[in-house]
Amino acid sequence: MKIAVVGSGIGGLASAILLQRKGHQVTVYEKNSCPGGKMGQINMDGYRFDTGPSLFTLPELVDELFELCNEQEAERLPYVRLSNNCRYFYPDGTEFNFYQDREALYSEIERVFPHDAAAVRKRLLHAEEVYNLSAPVFLFSAFHKLSNYLTEPYRHMVFKLHKLDFFRTMHGANAKDFTDPRLIQLFDRYATYNGSSPFRAPATLNMIAHLENNKGAFFPVKGMYSIANSLYDLALKQGVKFEFNTRVEEIIRNGAAVSGIRTASGITSVDAVVSDVDVRSVANHLLKHPLKRIINKIERSSSALIFYWGINRSFPRLDVHNILFSSDYREEFRHLFKEKSLSADPTVYLFISSKIVPDDAPAGCENWFVMVNAPSDCGQAWDKLIAEARENILHKIDKMLGVDIGSCIVTERIASPLTIARDTFSANGALYGTSSNSLLAAFLRHPNTLPGIKNLYFVGGSVHPGGGIPLCIASAKIVSNEIPDAL
Repeated sequence: MKIAVVGSGIGGLASAILLQRKGHQVTVYEKNSCPGGKMGQINMDGYRFDTGPSLFTLPELVDELFELCNEQEAERLPYVRLSNNCRYFYPDGTEFNFYQDREALYSEIERVFPHDAAAVRKRLLHAEEVYNLSAPVFLFSAFHKLSNYLTEPYRHMVFKLHKLDFFRTMHGANAKDFTDPRLIQLFDRYATYNGSSPFRAPATLNMIAHLENNKGAFFPVKGMYSIANSLYDLALKQGVKFEFNTRVEEIIRNGAAVSGIRTASGITSVDAVVSDVDVRSVANHLLKHPLKRIINKIERSSSALIFYWGINRSFPRLDVHNILFSSDYREEFRHLFKEKSLSADPTVYLFISSKIVPDDAPAGCENWFVMVNAPSDCGQAWDKLIAEARENILHKIDKMLGVDIGSCIVTERIASPLTIARDTFSANGALYGTSSNSLLAAFLRHPNTLPGIKNLYFVGGSVHPGGGIPLCIASAKIVSNEIPDAL
């Protein structure tokens, strides 16, 4: 089959590799000049910044792609396991490290959260159990395909549905399981991994903590963008073709089947299309189908406001991943999803890849990726919101580090929901497509196929099973299994 992959995010790259290996002729069409989608990079004034995902979990899914293509270990993506998943800073001055070594972690918990030490152990075990029970069903299979309900993982799960905790919110479960509000806030944070609110998302999603804190957090030795680059190189070696600076303007149908794509150069006939584009953008711009009437009604996930700061000094107190918590988490999420605005006291995520990759910043300096959760775009006055957020973030960091961090910034670039929408074709700048702020939204994301249209498939963070590097690869594996081998 001649297959067009639209978009070269992680889902698109993985799909291209898997389908080319099955004997198909795959061409990837990418509107930008380089691969990666949301996973990009910026080079400016001697600093390099990863622009997209910064957390790397389940690296074995990337390894599997190289193994499938019979690549030698030396040719695979090099990465290291982090010793500390994240360093947390609280408004009361508390600092907490979520170490990967279990003895170090439990000593840290006894130091900071002594009354909840047993509860944390129990939670991590429970998160692992829920993940192992639900992942084969919700993450690594075509959840919307009725025939899969007869398989062993589905039958096994049916008898343990009560363990999945569908009917409580993440916050409700955390507030019951832990006594310290700081620890509750820490575990509430995992809702943001798919752009949702812990006060509305189902408690089942607490299993997200398992990926980072049981399976482990990792980091590529050449930075996050090297994941996209390595998959691009692997795809080229398999014979995948790439058309960069080529925007697909329409997915062409012939009756009930896909027949081609239209670009500025004209119509190209294909046997199948795999879309790695935000499904809402597909519905509104690429496909003539009633899909858009349905999908436009669904609540969007959160977006992000990101400041890329070149800092002219180093801060040993900071780690690779750092969180500066707000003093009122509920108010922060009320602003995000109800007011569609930003809290004056946002939680700040600070990612410094130069802690692992020294060449990402000049000697004695650091590259700061400074992010706060933001609402998706609905016409807000972004210039005003960005200026206010910048001042609030600087004030928060100044107070925590005891320095005038603004005077240390020597270069800056800003990403907002507007630029994310423009650069990645994510509708309204939403990073994860739809939110998971309800039971149905969390487990009934848009399927990887569209009923009524043959040979059209969807991968990436806006569709089943969700956002993030592992789930985008999982979506590619699901689609690859749906498309038969070439004859």
